Amino acid sequence: MSRKIRVLVVDDSALMRKLIPETLRRDPSIEVVGTAMDGLIGLKRIEDLHPDVVTLDLEMPRMDGMEMLRQITRKQRIPVIIFGARSEQGADFALRALSVGAFDVVTKPDEAASGNLEQVAAELASRVRAAAKAGAPKLIPGEELLPNQARKVLLGPRPASRVIGIGVSTGGPAALQYLFSQLPATFPGCLMVVQHMPEGFTERFARRLNDSSAIEVKEARSGDLLLAGRALICPGNRHLRVRRMDRGDVAMVVDAAPVNGHKPSVDVLFNSLAQEFRAKSAAVLMTGMGEDGVAGLGAVRAAGGYTVAQSPETCVVDSMPRSAIDRRFALRVVPLDQMAGALEAIGEPSQECASGLSHSPVSSATSPTVSPDDVAMRRRSL
Repeated sequence: MSRKIRVLVVDDSALMRKLIPETLRRDPSIEVVGTAMDGLIGLKRIEDLHPDVVTLDLEMPRMDGMEMLRQITRKQRIPVIIFGARSEQGADFALRALSVGAFDVVTKPDEAASGNLEQVAAELASRVRAAAKAGAPKLIPGEELLPNQARKVLLGPRPASRVIGIGVSTGGPAALQYLFSQLPATFPGCLMVVQHMPEGFTERFARRLNDSSAIEVKEARSGDLLLAGRALICPGNRHLRVRRMDRGDVAMVVDAAPVNGHKPSVDVLFNSLAQEFRAKSAAVLMTGMGEDGVAGLGAVRAAGGYTVAQSPETCVVDSMPRSAIDRRFALRVVPLDQMAGALEAIGEPSQECASGLSHSPVSSATSPTVSPDDVAMRRRSL
């Protein structure tokens, strides 16, 4: 029998230090080896108990969760799941934690204070298993990016040369922050992003991305025009689609049932892109757990569109892009540090430029890439 996943629970609430272990112990693959009431005690328990995963509350006395996370990321290199309050302040703290190396975030239900964790029991256990499988967090270039509003350039509304869908889940906030920081204000395409994230987080996440990017980033609203140099983030607990209209291509935010257990769902966006844009559609599947977006990436490819997967070795969790690669839905496999160049090449207004990227299918054993030099050469050829 395989060894159980050893979990340390860190939370200043005595009730949570009782309930979280009880909840996790229902999963036969998980063993809670200890608890701690603050970061100082938590760091000592890590040295003594050697857990595989830490669940961490961020708002604690003495040493708070953010400082403990920084020390874990620098020294112990253990995956950390933030298990915090569903509040405005909690959302801000959680987004900061994701940018400095937290594996994932699970929000406590509103009924948690009365002792009810049933709503999130399966989700929390699932994230713990995924974190243990992923192991030590991968460092992503550009962690803790600072706001950089000076880079914004007012170019005026421009029609997008191409609309590119991006699907991402676990590991996505840090990966998107790094990716968007590499894109120029003159980016010719429009990005539409589905990031698995709780309701109430996405507006703050979009603002955070906007503050560290040259492009415009905002939470999507129905009727938003799909403009060049713009990225639209799907709101939590909604789905995102596209619609072609006489006045221009627009985003549609819809309230419908979950797909693949997700709301928002990447498949909803990718299927919409394939239906509306056909051969002009483009989709990118990045780091994440599960298979949401895999079938949608296949739909984009079947429609004649361009499909990209993030290289598994640069993902925090690689099951989403790896599944697409294994099913031969990805025409290109690109590491994170070259993704910005790939998106620029896909977004070039010239059809020849976009089709100049190899459309030969790839297998899981190959990882062709698009380099910044490729982009420069294509621009010179226009």
